[in-house]
Amino acid sequence: MSPTVFRDGEFRFFFFSREESRPHIHVSHPDGEAKFWLSPTVELARNIGLSSQRIKEAERLVETRQQEIIDAWNNHFCG
Repeated sequence: MSPTVFRDGEFRFFFFSREESRPHIHVSHPDGEAKFWLSPTVELARNIGLSSQRIKEAERLVETRQQEIIDAWNNHFCG
């Protein structure tokens, strides 16, 4: 199961239900995918195929909606 937190343009922001406990978000795009840690600050954990421009776009969206993502994480995993 991989609940979608939000979509923006061609980006999909989601997490997997059975994963490590450190809060993070996965980002899917037709060009590739990435993973960002959410705390203590937003930080790129992995990038597969996304250009630096796409990574910057995704990171900006994660930073802008960081609290929303953390809330969704807590609701899903801590329920």
